[in-house]
Amino acid sequence: MIKEDKRELILKIARKLFARYGLKKTSVDDIASEAKIGKATIYYYFKSKQEIFKTVVDRELAILKNAIKEAISKEESPQGKLRVFVLTRISRMHELVNLNRVTRDIVTEMLPDLEKVRESHFREELNIIKEILNEGVKKGVFKVRKIGLTALAMISALKGLEYPWTMEGKPLDIEKSVDALLQILFAGIEVK
Repeated sequence: MIKEDKRELILKIARKLFARYGLKKTSVDDIASEAKIGKATIYYYFKSKQEIFKTVVDRELAILKNAIKEAISKEESPQGKLRVFVLTRISRMHELVNLNRVTRDIVTEMLPDLEKVRESHFREELNIIKEILNEGVKKGVFKVRKIGLTALAMISALKGLEYPWTMEGKPLDIEKSVDALLQILFAGIEVK
């Protein structure tokens, strides 16, 4: 097996095991056994289980970023871009179990360098929303006075909603829920 193939095998198996059992309950022995390779081989490619997990999370983050960028690029209107941003983010986060597990506990307790990854991802999402809001204001379809604050509120609301949508496994019609959420955002809740 080629060097890169072994590394990829380790990451594939680790991703599956981390998703099933979590970081704490998955051992390097488990990964080696499932991959049918020696533990020493894993340590040839990675310094620790934490490094493997960080690499898995980095990859899941890249998958999410690419999916969001691709979805947004296919939309013309700012409203459509916001809609696909939210839909893509929610549907992909459901698939990216390990990225979902990057909670503050894991970050502070086991992998402090993942805080930089989380912060960078947060900033990128914030910038995407700001760009969409700016475009909407320029086109006259959004009336937003404080774009940075509005973007922060949207990302915060989305993070608050993602747990029941992605982690509890509740059967939700995500598309209808997102459309209802965006209707509130676009139309507001105040009767004029």
